[in-house]
Amino acid sequence: MEWVIIAIAAFATSLVTFFSGFGLGTLLAPVFMIFFPVDVAIALTGIVHLANNLFKLTLTSAHAHWPTVWRFGIPAVLAAIPGAWLLIVLSHSSPLFSYEIAEHSFSVFPVKLLIAILLIVFSVMELIPYFNRLTFGKNLLPIGGVLSGFFGGLSGNQGALRTAFLIKAGLSKEAFIATAVVVSVGVDFTRIGLYFSRMSKIPIAENYSLLIAATLSAIAGAYLGNLLLKKITLRFIQISVAVLLILLSLALALGWV
Repeated sequence: MEWVIIAIAAFATSLVTFFSGFGLGTLLAPVFMIFFPVDVAIALTGIVHLANNLFKLTLTSAHAHWPTVWRFGIPAVLAAIPGAWLLIVLSHSSPLFSYEIAEHSFSVFPVKLLIAILLIVFSVMELIPYFNRLTFGKNLLPIGGVLSGFFGGLSGNQGALRTAFLIKAGLSKEAFIATAVVVSVGVDFTRIGLYFSRMSKIPIAENYSLLIAATLSAIAGAYLGNLLLKKITLRFIQISVAVLLILLSLALALGWV
């Protein structure tokens, strides 16, 4: 049953990615977390995220602006290493505290609380108009790459920061999209490689059908999103997705998922 739920979630999250500004990984990871430990969920989400990005890369790579890729992407890829390492360290931590509600016990782990905080921060950024207008100059591209890559390695959340820094790089729409995809692929390869080198219990073989279903669903969602782009109100989708993600993050922080 979980592969059906995750496939539907992958389709829906890939679809709203076109409208909300959230990345696929930001929205899909909490769904994976319902069925898997947080570190495993982020690793499995990363595989779907990478496969979806590789699909988009075949469509957009010709438009990538490579000077920006080097200035922003290389720091991002390097910073993804300590971010992924921190996730691995936190995944072995003991619970911060436990509590009971109606005879049900819940435990709050450091990694869950940290990821929940990150998801809430990125969600709130979508709800506040100031952050939608927030951009940074070209001279700060390397710093933006470090921040985006680190949080990408830690939680998969790199889209919001990447957009804020790349939007003022003087790129065309096509170059902006292609450059962002190239950078995201680099970060995904780095973090996933580190996850698999340090995490011995990532159940790939047992969940290959789930990963295939999620990946194909994400690709289908992206295709449909492109078709519906002109018919959807952007702000409504942004607010709806941000509110839902905050609710999921609170449930994660409280140890409910």
